[in-house]
Amino acid sequence: MLRGFDASMKIELKNLKDTGRNVMRRLGYAEHFDRATNQFSYVRRFEREFYPRFHVYVEEQVGELVINLHLDMKQASYAGAHAHSGEYEGPLLERERERILSIINKS
Repeated sequence: MLRGFDASMKIELKNLKDTGRNVMRRLGYAEHFDRATNQFSYVRRFEREFYPRFHVYVEEQVGELVINLHLDMKQASYAGAHAHSGEYEGPLLERERERILSIINKS
């Protein structure tokens, strides 16, 4: 479990024949490195603006991938903060979950 992100919508994918990085790229997500946490994650923007965006942390084991999905509404309010205005459930996240599963099931 990732610290601070246990409220995320989880999507478990099994029997994968590709790496998590390649799967996330195929889903339209870009790799994102957070220097504050020294951790990689993935983001997918709605438009040209950086926020709001879908934000994903990935837990990977051989043939399995757990996607921890949430929605970042805006950047943290002050320097050094990790907290942000995020959503962890709702119709946008449900639609994104269905989009992800649809793409995975087609491949």
